[in-house]
Amino acid sequence: PLVSMKETQRDSSGNLTKNGIGSGVGDLDNGMVPVPASVEEDRRHAVEAAIVRIMKARKSLHHNDLIAEVSKQLSVRFVPPLQFVKKRIESLIEREYVERSGNDRRLYMYVA
Repeated sequence: PLVSMKETQRDSSGNLTKNGIGSGVGDLDNGMVPVPASVEEDRRHAVEAAIVRIMKARKSLHHNDLIAEVSKQLSVRFVPPLQFVKKRIESLIEREYVERSGNDRRLYMYVA
């Protein structure tokens, strides 16, 4: 099972405390402990797989609907940050799994 997206932060006494949702590897602002690279890679694959499954079933979907559906599907494992999901969508567009509509930039279409 994947680890929760919740990060930890050191309080003034040096103890670790829970601190909401982090943004992933390399996020060291405010004393955040980064997510291990292997966990980050697993999450990347999980988000991309969810996007492809959703787009394959729906064929076309608006940006906000896709983000909501991905978050809903993955909420059992972890809560993906919005920026993380956006980066995975862009990666899938670059690899030609998904494309943007010609007349509506916020509409994604699955490429068979």
